[in-house]
Amino acid sequence: MLLLASVAWPGCLAALLIGLGTGFWAGPPAGRLPRVAAALVALLALACLATALAGLVPGREGFWVESAAAMLTVYLAGCAAGGLSRSTRRARP
Repeated sequence: MLLLASVAWPGCLAALLIGLGTGFWAGPPAGRLPRVAAALVALLALACLATALAGLVPGREGFWVESAAAMLTVYLAGCAAGGLSRSTRRARP
């Protein structure tokens, strides 16, 4: 995991910044369909993370799965933080 962190931190940082921008621009999900879509993407991130933690994919492809799981999780966290910052910014008088 230390190897993954030392190699993939630029991608994770980029995913966080892109997620923050996307979350701030789009805001939190407003309707039922966007909430279902957001839940499906979060479920995909959990499935990717579970596959990476279980070590089901060996070798180079496993490293890709682990990198994708880390970057997708960081991206979703950035989207959530950006959406929350937009909703709290709107709430101020």
